[in-house]
Amino acid sequence: MPDSVNAAMITVQVVYAAQNAIYHAQATLAADATLHEAIVQSGIVNMCPAIDVSVMKVGVFGKLRALDAGLHDADRIEIYRPLSADPMEARRRRAKKQARQQASS
Repeated sequence: MPDSVNAAMITVQVVYAAQNAIYHAQATLAADATLHEAIVQSGIVNMCPAIDVSVMKVGVFGKLRALDAGLHDADRIEIYRPLSADPMEARRRRAKKQARQQASS
């Protein structure tokens, strides 16, 4: 009987990369748990109060997922912070800077 109880549980990792630190937590929960339940149970929100999963995007192994998505054993849940700059605009600035450097060489 204990084997069937253990089979119904999964363990997941929850990570969040703030600007100055990386937060890492683990949660063991029922096999039918959702992303949101794993984030709450991991306690990562207590470690980093800046996390607001109602606004932030989340994913599993780099792929975006909804908060009500199911999980598998050993999944790595990632909480993504908002981008500080528009990637396309940052690329344009780098390209202009590189063109100026090449012109002055």
